[in-house]
Amino acid sequence: MSIPPSVTADNLHAISTVRHGFFGRKGGVSSGLYDSLNVGEGSGDSPDAVATNRERVRAALSARALLSCYQIHSSDAVHVTAPWTVRPEADAMVTTEPGLALCILTADCTPVLFADPDAGVIGAAHAGWKGAIGGVLDSTVSAMTQLGASPGRIRAAIGPTIQQASYEVGPEFRDTFLVASPESEALFIPGKADRFQFDLPGYCRQRLDRLGVHLVHDSGLDTCALEKDYFSNRRRNHRGEPDYGRNASVIMLHL
Repeated sequence: MSIPPSVTADNLHAISTVRHGFFGRKGGVSSGLYDSLNVGEGSGDSPDAVATNRERVRAALSARALLSCYQIHSSDAVHVTAPWTVRPEADAMVTTEPGLALCILTADCTPVLFADPDAGVIGAAHAGWKGAIGGVLDSTVSAMTQLGASPGRIRAAIGPTIQQASYEVGPEFRDTFLVASPESEALFIPGKADRFQFDLPGYCRQRLDRLGVHLVHDSGLDTCALEKDYFSNRRRNHRGEPDYGRNASVIMLHL
């Protein structure tokens, strides 16, 4: 079986009991808009192609199961204790079970992977702007803490996501953030006319720092700009395309 390429974070790669990877669009079997490693079960891609792609990602980590939530841009985190057949509605997962690969799906939103190697707890979060401002990172860290993790020991990795140069927003969007987080003002720089360029991964770093999570790696990779490497919903919108593939960000404990 072909193993698709991925990028890793140094702070997680250094943990001997953790496997992880940020997978883009290369190394799969899908075609057209979904070329080629589309792992999104909710996309309009062929279910057989998506299943094959997900199996390739599972095999890349030698996981017992590859698990994704039905993501709804919420702040909800679920504690995973066993594989499921029906995806729960949530946007983050935590576990202490080896072999269960937590898989976040994104196409510009920010994926964040977490690990406390001393406690043997991992987590994964889907932090679009709604989830980020709503507290999905907070929920993930809280759920990990309930399983014995400590924020000061948690290592977090921000994967490929839309970067500030690609993320144009309106004044109403900026106002929403300034009301909730006045310190986020520095994350908006003036753009064209009344528009702003927003630093979503920077906002995630702010939230993590506020939570006491300081061991953070940021890939700095732009899903919207790197067309050959990643799927992007914003790029799809610019082009008027009917659908888009999803990138996979995955973390797993192993013995």
